Amino acid sequence: MIAQGLRALLGHWLRNPLQLFTLVAGLALATALWSGVQAVNAEARASYDAAAATLGEGRFAQILDSEGAEIPLADVVALRRAGWLVSPVVEGRLNFVRIVGLDPLTAPGGLGPVDLGSGPEVGTFLGGAGQVFGTAEALEALGDVAPEKVLSPDVAPMTVVTDISVASRLLGQDGASRLIVAPAQPIGQPPLAEVAPGLSLRPAQQGADVGRLTDSFHLNLTAFGFLSFAVGLFIVHGAIGLAFEQRRPMVRTLRSLGMPLDRLIALMAAELLGLALVAGALGVALGYLIAAALLPDVAATLSGLYGAQVSGALELRPIWWLAGLGIAMLGTAAAGGGALWRMARMPLLASARPRAWAMDAGRGRGLRSAVAVILLALAGALAWLGSGLIAAFAALGSLLIGAAFALPLVLELGTRIGATLARGPRADWFWADTRQQLPGLSLALMALLLAMAANVGVSTMVSSFRLTFTGFLDQRLASELYVTAEDADEAARLVAFLAPQVDAVLPIVSVDRAVAGFPAEIYGTRDDRTYRQNWVFLEAAPGAWDAVFAGQGAVVNEQLFRRAGLMLGQEIAVAPGTALPVVGVVGDYGNPIGQVILGEAQFSELYPDARALRFGLRTAEAETVADWLRAFGLPEAQIIDQAAIKAFSLQVFERTFTVTGALNVLTLSVAGFAILMSLLTLAALRLPQLAPVWALGLTRRRLGMLELVRAVLLAVLTAAVAIPLGLALAWILLTQVNVAAFGWRLPMYLFPVDYLRLLAFAVLAGAVAALWPARRLARTPPADLLKVFSNER
Repeated sequence: MIAQGLRALLGHWLRNPLQLFTLVAGLALATALWSGVQAVNAEARASYDAAAATLGEGRFAQILDSEGAEIPLADVVALRRAGWLVSPVVEGRLNFVRIVGLDPLTAPGGLGPVDLGSGPEVGTFLGGAGQVFGTAEALEALGDVAPEKVLSPDVAPMTVVTDISVASRLLGQDGASRLIVAPAQPIGQPPLAEVAPGLSLRPAQQGADVGRLTDSFHLNLTAFGFLSFAVGLFIVHGAIGLAFEQRRPMVRTLRSLGMPLDRLIALMAAELLGLALVAGALGVALGYLIAAALLPDVAATLSGLYGAQVSGALELRPIWWLAGLGIAMLGTAAAGGGALWRMARMPLLASARPRAWAMDAGRGRGLRSAVAVILLALAGALAWLGSGLIAAFAALGSLLIGAAFALPLVLELGTRIGATLARGPRADWFWADTRQQLPGLSLALMALLLAMAANVGVSTMVSSFRLTFTGFLDQRLASELYVTAEDADEAARLVAFLAPQVDAVLPIVSVDRAVAGFPAEIYGTRDDRTYRQNWVFLEAAPGAWDAVFAGQGAVVNEQLFRRAGLMLGQEIAVAPGTALPVVGVVGDYGNPIGQVILGEAQFSELYPDARALRFGLRTAEAETVADWLRAFGLPEAQIIDQAAIKAFSLQVFERTFTVTGALNVLTLSVAGFAILMSLLTLAALRLPQLAPVWALGLTRRRLGMLELVRAVLLAVLTAAVAIPLGLALAWILLTQVNVAAFGWRLPMYLFPVDYLRLLAFAVLAGAVAALWPARRLARTPPADLLKVFSNER
């Protein structure tokens, strides 16, 4: 009996191939978007883990120079003799590649690419010209300056690892950049302050710093992937629900023939599981293609916003394809669980009611209304009173789910208003028939609502960022030319040459320090009208620039101000023994770390060893000055005009947000597909409602046109709800998610033209989705319509 029952169940799909395609395609698309995002996240986290594993970042305690300078070899020897088990590391950048030099004889086990248990390999690593280990991309970018190159895929992206002596020679460094402290240390070793008072100990941390810093970005991607999965799941839910309703007569027959209810439910569950595995496998394969297309732009985003290097190549990792199959099965269980529960409660001789689910939709209206009100109220409370990334995403989830529950109520209200304005029996029938179709189309329209709201919200955030970022570049890149010297001597000659030729020479000099417990760059700025006229404060005390140039205050960027919880007037340590009050806060969009701005005189006093090698030039004759610089002997690569920097920065910006744009397009496409599939699967079921109207004189062509008008009307009503929902989504993204994720808050701008364009796209999506069903209806043979009257309904 099991075989016969399974054959009967599968026969439904053979008679309804379009429904089977809807179910498999919807689940595959939902899984593809989810697994694609997870594949990107897994690849990025693998890169962070590779950096931690090969460079010791986060896993081991480290000793650094308190002033950020190199650690002399004498201090390393003194520490080793005092019993400190430390290993020196030399690192720096060459040709945009990070070079890390390790001492394999003293480095902790598992650090670096060389197996210390293999004598010949260590000997090759140490002897002769040495070797450099790295990925193919890093080795190619390094060029011919390196000795023997060894391909090592496990090394962090754009990083090469070599012996400490080779790194010192390539980078021209004499001392160590940092010291790695072995986990097990001898008992009774003297304190660090006694052996090397100029050094400081940084404790080991759980996980790489960059991994924790980018958690917010990956949470954003995960949320977008889950939203995309939810949009696709609406298709699956609708297809499964419709299939179960259509199979009520078959279920009644099988039970009447003696098949136990529990066995029938088990067969249906196994059927859904098989379909979920097939669709999930297709979705994972599609997700791999999506991830491979998006990964280069994600890598650019992480590098631009956080300074994190991520491999641009995608590997097939079990963690994400197993997660993709798992989420496909969970989604199918969620979509089909309700139908299985209804079937378990169905009386043995319940009549076949293929449209009963639409007629009885009002039963749960009160419950849906209550849930929608509760979720929307919760979203408002979290958005207004909550703080942090978790509260922000909880507010977003409550807002989107609450709005989705409220959409059918809004659409029903709209159709009732239309019915009150109707004139004539044809219009009355149109609005009544539209209201009757709402339960069957509600899931697809919810998918469209979520996709459009996400599009409005994200595009508003990105466009607001674009306007703010462009204004920020105009403020920060006020100098007409930027030049870079090779060394301090060339910088001095360059300044002497330029001083009488330009209006102002503005040095750009900084040191990297920890400020208020966070990594930061401390800049020294020259007193010039450029800063007073162009830099706009988000918050400032009166006479902020006067205080900075007088050495009585400091300006910080918004990231440091928010992360450290600072207030105007609060003092921060800008050097050992020197603290200054915060007198101003400036926007610094796109910078992953903090920034502190001091006056030039005070900066030179605190950091006398820092020398400016880059300069901004204020001049009204940029092209002439550039020609003078070429005659001076400065290479072309060291002369950059303002327009080139802006163009490059905007190019990086556009590439940074390519990922969100692609996900927007994908979710809108899935929503359009949901509407198409819903209309196609409902078309055959609507013949009993359409045949009497046709018999009363309404032509098939006119019926098809009314179907098209109905789809466009519902799309317009959905868009009218989606636009304010998307604006609320953008407000939460800008005021909460952006602050928690990146450290800055953006002003919110409105873009009516973009919203009208999106409304037009929604109308087009509804019209295209309805075109095929309307065409089929207009060409329905009259015999099919007449058959409706030949059977009792």
